[in-house]
Amino acid sequence: MASNVNPTVRRRRLGQELRKLREIKGMTAEEVAERLLVSQSKISRLENGRRSISQRDVRDLCGVYEVEDQRLVDSLMQMAKDSRQQGWWHAFGDIPYSVYIGLETDAESLRVYEPQIITGLLQTSSYAEAIIRGGSPETSESEIEKRVQVRLRRQDRITAENEPLRLWVVLDEAALHRVVGDKQVMREQLERVAEMSQLPHITVQVLPFAVGAHPGLNGQYSILEFADAADSSVVYMEGVTSDLYLEKAPDVQKYTVMYEHLRAQALNVEESRRRIEDVAKEYAR
Repeated sequence: MASNVNPTVRRRRLGQELRKLREIKGMTAEEVAERLLVSQSKISRLENGRRSISQRDVRDLCGVYEVEDQRLVDSLMQMAKDSRQQGWWHAFGDIPYSVYIGLETDAESLRVYEPQIITGLLQTSSYAEAIIRGGSPETSESEIEKRVQVRLRRQDRITAENEPLRLWVVLDEAALHRVVGDKQVMREQLERVAEMSQLPHITVQVLPFAVGAHPGLNGQYSILEFADAADSSVVYMEGVTSDLYLEKAPDVQKYTVMYEHLRAQALNVEESRRRIEDVAKEYAR
């Protein structure tokens, strides 16, 4: 395990190894849960990396799977210990989408479809504040400030000098016209999107109203891809009370094909930048 791998990814890799051991043993998650007197959901969450894994969990699972290679057991135990380290985002307290941040922090590339708003990695602080305030009207001022700080910190991935995150964004044209904050906030926001879209590792395309019905009508989603072949791609969809992560190959493939259709139907890069700049000028009037 490389020392720079974040805890979310450590948990995910460890979960994959534990799932392999269970499948080699020919056991179902339910059977394992019965042996350990725990819930089936706990086994599932351990395997998909959504739950912190203790060294005791690893020891018990290796016992059920009758793993005789002590070096393998020790390696998995060390992975469990490392997975309990904290990422930079833990300093901000309880973040609703901390699992996603961990994946995004380690991703090599990210493809996003946004039907309503400008995607978080391209947001200005004023736009981000207005989005959070409008979307969660009961949120305290201190919580709003914290969430804005986290959102801006996430943007370090696309401004890094070495190996920045490769970002491809398809924005529905509605996101350009939905006034978040006020006209000045929108003008500054769209100017930033146009500016960032000129970086070689960032691509922004606008899906115009004229397209009509399209594969993205079901809502926002992101596809995260990783440099390490051991880490499968993940489709992420944000929810109000819980988020959805899809990792099975057929699911990822389906959303990937959908994304290719969205890219094909969207304006090309130059046309998209001009559209964004034109709308930004309208907000300046």
